[in-house]
Amino acid sequence: MPSTFGIVDLFAGPGGLGEGFASLVEDGHAPFRIGISVEKEASAHRTLTLRAFLRDYRARHDALPKQFIDFHAGLTSEPDWSAVDTEAWRHAIDEARALELGTEHAASAIDGAIVELKDKYDDTILIGGPPCQAYSLVGRARSKGKVGYVPEEDARHYLFREYIRVLDRLRPAAFVMENVKGMLSSTVESRLVFEMLMEDLSSLGTGHGHQYELRAVRIQNGKASLQEATQPADFIVRAEAFGVPQRRHRVIIVGIRSDLARKAADAEVAVLGMARTVGDAIGTLPALRSGISRGLDDVAAWRREVTDAAKLLAGICKGKDDSALREAFLGVSRGLSDESPSLRVASWLQDGYGTSNDELLRWLERPNMRAIAQHETRGHMASDLGRYLFAAVFGTVRGYSPKAADFPLALSPEHRNWHSGVFNDRFRVQLADQASTTVTSHISKDGHYFIHPDPMQCRSLTVREAARLQTFPDDYLFLGNRTQQYVQVGNAVPPFLAMQIAQLLHRVLAVGQSIGRERKAERRHAPSQVP
Repeated sequence: MPSTFGIVDLFAGPGGLGEGFASLVEDGHAPFRIGISVEKEASAHRTLTLRAFLRDYRARHDALPKQFIDFHAGLTSEPDWSAVDTEAWRHAIDEARALELGTEHAASAIDGAIVELKDKYDDTILIGGPPCQAYSLVGRARSKGKVGYVPEEDARHYLFREYIRVLDRLRPAAFVMENVKGMLSSTVESRLVFEMLMEDLSSLGTGHGHQYELRAVRIQNGKASLQEATQPADFIVRAEAFGVPQRRHRVIIVGIRSDLARKAADAEVAVLGMARTVGDAIGTLPALRSGISRGLDDVAAWRREVTDAAKLLAGICKGKDDSALREAFLGVSRGLSDESPSLRVASWLQDGYGTSNDELLRWLERPNMRAIAQHETRGHMASDLGRYLFAAVFGTVRGYSPKAADFPLALSPEHRNWHSGVFNDRFRVQLADQASTTVTSHISKDGHYFIHPDPMQCRSLTVREAARLQTFPDDYLFLGNRTQQYVQVGNAVPPFLAMQIAQLLHRVLAVGQSIGRERKAERRHAPSQVP
């Protein structure tokens, strides 16, 4: 009978890493079941709890509840989930915990759950990653600007020690730790955080149990395997190599318990690594127009603003080298007719939804849904519409996103340092025929780094489009206000990547357990030794 592993998911966010593990099915069996997931942020915890409820409901009924499908489609307000299915809701609130890791209360709750998981499952897996702000280059730069900021006193630097405390208590078959690349260069007390982490992970179990062999995820000849790392950079995983339509590079450390790790290097899986693009992921969603954040916002006003900007830019682009740009801007001004996008929110399903043979779309599209959720545009200042239009047309024609120096003076924002290089990438279009840049929580602030590639829509990405670039399926609903939804999406691990890492880890553990069973059999049948 195949083994089932109980999952402990720490710093879970909205649940991207756990979703990938829980989604894996091998020969009709789901080898990974989430036992407890921990997240302190309220809106992310709500998202996590709802997903746990739906996962349990679907496992027992082989369908999603009608109340969720209607709520997802925007036809009803959020129901009382405990009234929809008392048992599934009880399971969800037991699984998804709103706890602040590092506190005594959280430690007590997690330790109690560990006892139950060890009783319930064949073995366990620990997944998750401490908050990345203290490790990330952007986060560190921002923190330096805080008066009185002392890195050694930033608790976020040491939250990985709570991960290790749980690891020591749980002693799982394996663990997966994820974090940003900046972690490799972050220092505290003149020491590299990554070195401190590796020392803690490597020494775990010394003298009183199995240790963990640390492995990096490697891809060679279209197959992923777990190999020993020769340098810290070996732990960097590039999501686009796994068919994620996003250039997201993260540190992922996999630890295999030494009693299972003997043949870990021999296990491998084919990756779903065909290069995927922004167009692949979001091109099947309904086209929308942006809004105007100040002043009148209706279709006529929006078209007038974008048409005026297109004519202005066509007039500026008079040089021989700019002829293609000029024609593209004239094309936009002619195309903004009654057939161009008029809605700011769309929920209808496009023709053919849920029937594609494409691997990525089969993962993203969920045919049991009645609508697309959270596909609603933001409003932008009229002055920014011209910049968005320029960036989208420039990207379409030139094949790359414009830098500050590429923008006409007429579009220069009122920043003293606009031409200094500080704002070089202030406006960035996501190119339709390439993977996107990294989707981060900054998408919640404004859309300047995440401009839609279609000039006719002249806008930033919606929550659903960002979620698709992160490979969250369309039935994954993010709770909270729109800003909180964007933050959840930006902070998550792509589930499509997580599922493939789960598949590789399962293959490794299957090999390791097979070897363990063989050795037990050998010992059972070996002749007894007479002293």
